[in-house]
Formats: sequence, C-alpha cells, structure tokens
Amino acid sequence: MALSRKDVKIPEDAVKELLLDKHVEFIAKYGDDPDDYEYAMSEFLRMNGIYWGSAAMHLMGSLQSMDRDKIIKFLKECQAENGGFRPVQEHDPHLLNTLSAVQIAVIFDCLAEIDVDGVCNYVTSLQTEEGSFMGDQWGEIDNRFTFCAVACLALIGRLSSIDVDKAASFVKSCLNFDGGFGSRPGAESHAGLIYTCVGTLAITGHLHYVDSDLLGWWLAERQLDSGGLNGRPEKLPDVCYSWWVLASLKILNRLHWID
Repeated sequence: MALSRKDVKIPEDAVKELLLDKHVEFIAKYGDDPDDYEYAMSEFLRMNGIYWGSAAMHLMGSLQSMDRDKIIKFLKECQAENGGFRPVQEHDPHLLNTLSAVQIAVIFDCLAEIDVDGVCNYVTSLQTEEGSFMGDQWGEIDNRFTFCAVACLALIGRLSSIDVDKAASFVKSCLNFDGGFGSRPGAESHAGLIYTCVGTLAITGHLHYVDSDLLGWWLAERQLDSGGLNGRPEKLPDVCYSWWVLASLKILNRLHWID
C-alpha cells in the first residue's frame, strides 16, 4: 500500500462478544431523567433518539421494554398543525423528525394514532421544482431530506403523492466520478449521503442510475485493517459508518466484497 491509512488499534483485552443485555439495560433507562444535562442538551434529537432506541430494542427482541403508551403520547404531542413532526414539543417540525416519527409509529404498529394525511401533505409541500426536498419551511436542500421524504411516503403508502421521477433525477444529478453521491450536485462523496441516495433510488425503482461495481468498489475501500469502516478516504473508522456502508453494499448486492 503506497499510503498509510488512518485507523484505530483494538486492545488485546477488548470484549469479544456483543453484550446484548447491557445494551437493553442502557437503552431502557436512557433519557428517563429530565434533569440530566445530556437530556436537556439532546432535546433537538429527541424524536430521532426514540427511533434509534426503539429500532435497536426491536432488533434485540426487547421492544416490550419500551413504554409504548408513553411513546405514542409523545408522538401525538409532537405532530404540528401542518402535519410534520417536531423533535420535541414546542420546536419547529422538520423532515428528519417526521421520518423518525413515522418509523416509530410503524415499529409500534400505531400509524392510526397519528395524522397520516397530515404527514403526506407536509412531505409533498416540501418538494421543489427540481425534484429535491427542503428539510423544512426555511429551504435547506440536502439529499438526506429527499430520502426522508421518499421513505416517509413509502412507509405510509403514499409514494405516488410526489413526483418520483423528478426526485430520482435530482439524486442522479449528485452522482460523482467515483460512483458515489454527495449532499448536492458537486458535493464530495460521503458514505452517509451515499446511503440516502442509494436508498432513495431503491425505493423509487431507479437503482439503475447507480454503477453498482464502481460504487461497490468505493464502499469496499472504506474498510480498514481494524475491520472498521470510515465514511470518506483518510478518515478514522466509526460505527455509524458501518451502518451506512454495510446497508448500501447490501442494497447493491455487494456485501461479500468486504470482510
């Protein structure tokens, strides 16, 4: 290898097994103390955090450890008049929080408890003429928001409410020479944005826009000697990128390209 790559060294005495009981215990009690400093400082991530925790509990077969009624009550209190969802009560709604709210409702099988028509109207109102999506009324454009919109509508069975072809065309316009995607046209390829773009194209039936071998190579190059994966060249490995990279490789049927 011509260049040394940044990596981490895993200690010899590192835990070799996944301690599921510890994970369940941590998630079950996380955020229970409203006087906790982290609770206050992470307020803007509350809806996302509930989704992450609920999804993890579901995967570990421990969803019953979550307070379903309390979570449904929180969802209802966070849905704004325009149909979108806030991260927490009295904040502004945003597509990022709206997707998390819909995902939570699907996990707990309680879509009937939220205003699904309102969600649909909110999401469709944020599509631009070029096919992209604003994150909220203030107009920021990012491929994360396109994925959030498409995933939201797919989960509630309303994907036909938007111009799907235009949305896919915008994602295609963000394709780079290395096979990857950035947040907007001309932006650097990034594993997190690649996941959102590949996910959008898969959901909308436009995965043929992707050069699976070229992008699969770029994604496979993200694995380091430690086994971890980074999000861009010359970055350290991070568990969040393990998700973005592995999920993207799975969609492309190239998961076997890495160890």
